Amino acid sequence: MILALGLGGCQTSGLSDITGSIDEKADTGRAGDPRRDIELYQERYRANPRDADAALKYGKALRATGQRSQAVAVLEQGSIAHPGNKLLLAAYGRALADNGNFQQAFDVLGRAHSPDDPDWRLLSAQGATLDQLGRYDEARQYYASALKIAPDHPSVLSNLGLSYVLSKDLSKAEEILRRAHGIAGTDPRVRANLALAVGLQGKLAEAEKIVKADLPAAEAAANVAQLKRMLSRKDRENARAEVEKMPIAAAGRSE
Repeated sequence: MILALGLGGCQTSGLSDITGSIDEKADTGRAGDPRRDIELYQERYRANPRDADAALKYGKALRATGQRSQAVAVLEQGSIAHPGNKLLLAAYGRALADNGNFQQAFDVLGRAHSPDDPDWRLLSAQGATLDQLGRYDEARQYYASALKIAPDHPSVLSNLGLSYVLSKDLSKAEEILRRAHGIAGTDPRVRANLALAVGLQGKLAEAEKIVKADLPAAEAAANVAQLKRMLSRKDRENARAEVEKMPIAAAGRSE
């Protein structure tokens, strides 16, 4: 859901880092075309696999186009060749989370920053990986640390709210997500998480209103349909992955 997560943050035109933000929306500049980037950096990487910049950009492009295992392989080799490169470690950790290797992702993300130079985006991403492992109380400690650095940042609040969704404390989740929505009402990840928290409490009409606000009719209908599919699932444990399929969430993705 994403994160955000930015796994930070867990955005193309399909899910987001919502929703479990393990993405890197906040640490990157203007988004490029990942398909073009693959063509551009693949040649550079193959010519010199030890080129840290090429490995980083090629790995990110692979991630953005859904080539998860290949992204892990490229970024792993880059991190081995440059063990002190924090940007490579951060990208490698996010790629591992994409690939479902949550414990390893948590460990690698921890190496991407240090206690004397903490990065709120990585703290939030670590929280999102712990949520995926069912370690909700630990995850919330990481979100609290991130919020000390970036008070009331909506992507961190969104991940925190989703954490409460996953642990089935829906009233607390709604409270936090409404706070995030009040700060960043147009953020598709925040909106999708809030709609999920509201809908899981049986308030479907309100959830539909949230998820389709200010969108063209076709996109609104697609989001409502996806929301209904999510809410009909008996198994909520994969809610983060499900919500990320929503066009509303994906629309804001910048990984």
